Amino acid sequence: MKEIQFATKLHAPDIEPRIRHPKIFEVFEGLKAGEYMELSNDHDPKPLYYQFMMERDGQFSWEYLEEGPTLWRVAIGKK
Repeated sequence: MKEIQFATKLHAPDIEPRIRHPKIFEVFEGLKAGEYMELSNDHDPKPLYYQFMMERDGQFSWEYLEEGPTLWRVAIGKK
């Protein structure tokens, strides 16, 4: 895989739980086409992936960079 340049990086546990997903989507909306954000989390963010599938189908890419057991890192790109 080529080296990804991230427009921004978010560590999910640093975001208050009740605004976590809205904040992640806000950051995603601020990306330009072809840009990526890196999301890191202390568990698999699979529920967020499903939310992206429901709300932004065809508008994003999702690639795991690290898959646990204590840290998950995902490159989320805007198409």
